[in-house]
Amino acid sequence: MNTSVQTSIEAVRKWHALAERRRRHYVELYRSERWRRYYSEEAFFLRMRDVIQNTEMWAGILERTTGSREDAKAA
Repeated sequence: MNTSVQTSIEAVRKWHALAERRRRHYVELYRSERWRRYYSEEAFFLRMRDVIQNTEMWAGILERTTGSREDAKAA
């Protein structure tokens, strides 16, 4: 495997892991209601939506990246 491709996959994995940690943090803020200390309701839910979309975006990129690598191995 090309070193730059492997590095790219690792970078995508790291960004996805960071997005997942951020999402879990916001879920915990929501469950504990600590978000009320820092945000208005509207601002929190807008930010939460962005956090979820970001996590889904990185999950999609990771899926496409690792899926294309698996296709290359099979060929």
